[in-house]
Amino acid sequence: MLKRYFTEGDPAVLTRRRFIAAAMAGTAALGASFMMLGRPSTTQTPTRSTEEDAMQEGLERGLTRVKGFDDAEMDFQLIRQLGSARYGGASVGECLALAQQIRSGDPASWVAAFAAAAARTEADARQRASRDHRVSARDQLLVASNSYRAAEYYTSVADPQHVAHGLKSRECFLEAMKLQDHVFEVVSLPYGNTPLPAYYMRPEKASGRGKTLMIVSGYDGTLEETYLAYGKPALERGYNLLLFAGPGQMDTLRLHPGLTFIPEYERVGALALDHLLARPETDPARIALMGISFGGYFATRMAAHDSRIRALIPNSPIVNLHDYMASFVGFDPAEMPDADDFRPQDVDQIPDEVAPPQVREMSRNLMLRFGQESFKQTYRRLRDFRVDDADLERITCPTLALVGSGEGKEPKAQFDRFLKHVSGPSTSHVFDAVEGADGHCQSGNLAYSAAVSMDWLDERFRG
Repeated sequence: MLKRYFTEGDPAVLTRRRFIAAAMAGTAALGASFMMLGRPSTTQTPTRSTEEDAMQEGLERGLTRVKGFDDAEMDFQLIRQLGSARYGGASVGECLALAQQIRSGDPASWVAAFAAAAARTEADARQRASRDHRVSARDQLLVASNSYRAAEYYTSVADPQHVAHGLKSRECFLEAMKLQDHVFEVVSLPYGNTPLPAYYMRPEKASGRGKTLMIVSGYDGTLEETYLAYGKPALERGYNLLLFAGPGQMDTLRLHPGLTFIPEYERVGALALDHLLARPETDPARIALMGISFGGYFATRMAAHDSRIRALIPNSPIVNLHDYMASFVGFDPAEMPDADDFRPQDVDQIPDEVAPPQVREMSRNLMLRFGQESFKQTYRRLRDFRVDDADLERITCPTLALVGSGEGKEPKAQFDRFLKHVSGPSTSHVFDAVEGADGHCQSGNLAYSAAVSMDWLDERFRG
């Protein structure tokens, strides 16, 4: 059906092509980015001959260039990887070198480059560990873990390599944790008959009941990446740490591929809180929750239903996921004509000129991870993911709402709505371009984002 729809020469074809292109273009807003159509890149991988030429000419200090991609989504993902260098998740030089191997807007070339880099770094880490260089091995394993995550991001959920890259990311991370000084435990939260993945950590030499930070990421963030972004700075400031994931999230998807997102995330939150409060190291009066990206919805929903959370940091607050997503499309796909709807199995029939490969793949992943049969049905399902004003009013704990000035009109509107309706004392921070933190989740300046959020939390839990 869809192949005919794109190839037949009736007058409606051009209009429908534009419609599908617009519909698919907004589908990555759940994750760390907002999908846009890119132009082909002319970037090429340096060859040995160019390296030799440069050495002979002696006119340049190196071949690495500070150049990203014409495609906005892929450029954001590069910034995301570069930003993780602050806490040991990447090397700036290697990221820029890899960018020279990747074709703008081409997921396959991204996956190949980062998977190869991850394997190379992992091998180097293991070789260093065999010679008892613990610090070097740990650092390299963290980089390998994050490179496998980058490869996982652009691999189709329907491709077995998606799980393979994700499990390798987890494996390298767990090996790195054996070489850390802080306490680390792998935890399973009992969601019916399905154990949900989580990590628990304590600062080195911590004693007695301590303050605890729970962190939940979003659509495509992982436990390992969350550790690199906010877990390490939390541990540095003396927090116990619980990183956890629920149905549909990347970490759970690796272990339970059929488990899709649920709107009632308070069910997962209750399990996480039960686990923490059963631990003698937890001070019940100092339990905070941070939600990152789509996790801003999860965390807000949890706090609206569980008073055991004593401080909340949504980054950023999402109170209506459907409206949030539809704002990046420009219309409501939940109301699109049935004749224009498409299914996961139809995606490969959509030509590149209508939607480039990465947009098609992200659209298919969206349908699969929400467990819906079509694009239209997926957006209808998104309507269930909301926190009503009455729910927001039940949040009485102190809150810190975060948002980037470059995120767009609807994220800022939901940020404002959150602040208007929560009952507890509320604080807010809007990150801007001068700080290099205006983008989604402040990927370009994680240290400053951590300073804003952790210092606020320290002041709430002081004494």
